[in-house]
Amino acid sequence: MRQRDDMTFPFEEYERRLGELRQRMAERLLDAVVITDPENLMYLTDYQTTGYSFFQALVVPLENEPFMITRMLEESNIHARTWVEKTRPYPDTGDAIQMLVESLREFGLTGKNIGYERNSYFFPAYHQDSIHTTFVDGKLLDCFGIVEEGRVCKSKFELEIMRKAAVATEAGMKAGFEAVRAGVTENEIGAAISDGMFRAGGEPPAVMPYVTSGPRSMIGHATWEGRTVQPGEHVFLEVGGCYRRYHTAMMRTVVLGELSHSMAHAQERMKQALHEIKQAIRPGMTVSDADNLVRNIITANEVGARLITRSGYSIGIAFPPSWDEGYIISLKQGDSRVLREGMTFHIIPWMWGVDGDKTVGISDTIHVTADGCKSFFTMDEDFVVKPDQAPQELPRPKSGQVPKPVSESVAGKESVKHIGEARGQ
Repeated sequence: MRQRDDMTFPFEEYERRLGELRQRMAERLLDAVVITDPENLMYLTDYQTTGYSFFQALVVPLENEPFMITRMLEESNIHARTWVEKTRPYPDTGDAIQMLVESLREFGLTGKNIGYERNSYFFPAYHQDSIHTTFVDGKLLDCFGIVEEGRVCKSKFELEIMRKAAVATEAGMKAGFEAVRAGVTENEIGAAISDGMFRAGGEPPAVMPYVTSGPRSMIGHATWEGRTVQPGEHVFLEVGGCYRRYHTAMMRTVVLGELSHSMAHAQERMKQALHEIKQAIRPGMTVSDADNLVRNIITANEVGARLITRSGYSIGIAFPPSWDEGYIISLKQGDSRVLREGMTFHIIPWMWGVDGDKTVGISDTIHVTADGCKSFFTMDEDFVVKPDQAPQELPRPKSGQVPKPVSESVAGKESVKHIGEARGQ
């Protein structure tokens, strides 16, 4: 390992992570692991690139020095960002798996038990088929999740980075609030949110903000598509701020016009769910109990809405296409695992189908403390209500007064006049 002081975390943090990984390897009788998941590569080494669609791997032997296999272009990221000293890059005309197999043999791993992340998005089936047919002088074993066991509980250094991500999240959401009004497009709102996040120090998130207005809020995982926001509608916003690939996320709702009974009821249900779960979360609480608490409160609503997903998920390091760590742990029914200090969750007691045609949300990102939990945010949870953006009623004629008819000739002249003006513009 090359000691340096310009990485995201202190050098000792990476030594700790690597040491704990090797302890888990020893428990599984693994001589080495091949790590291919981008989040895991960054967690262990600080390596990151947008070019992760090309094969890349960190090989960690139980005792000897780790080494990396990357596309030749990406080797510069290793030297610029990480503590890794040994690299074996392959050219665009080369075979990545052949380079991996040759390197395993070069570094004395022939005949050894080699773990690999079988369920990694970025170790596709055809690559796995290739290594199984070429590395015949060793044993390949699935070790998916071996790094995530360390990632699930964040250190004090990681929590500090997530606080910086939260600054970007809040700045983006506030910019979105300001941008929402009748007559603007969803794209303009998305642009304002992005501008707010980036000016506050945020970096490109794993997912750009979700912005849906009116009936489009009922479409799952939709975002801006150019629709113009209409008076009296609501806008659903979900923003994930990012700093050094760590994320925090937040849902909020903006109402153009007065708050209806249904929307007020939905707001209070979600606020109650957040309040109750944040009062209840502590180390030792089961995942299933946390989910049931949130789910029962949301289900007991009077406006026909449902919580159709899990009620929360782990969040932290992320690359596109998703900002969550839900595959590590999610708040859902039937999971008896217990919460531990340092776990971080995006709690999402959102409501799908208010009055049958609206989705609304209020959410929070929290971290589990020694005796409870704490939010990363300071923003108010209430819907942002803009009464002046309600539909404008046409003035009614005075009682007994008959509207003055407009002659066809006058109407025709007005139409011609307007067309002429339009052509002249």
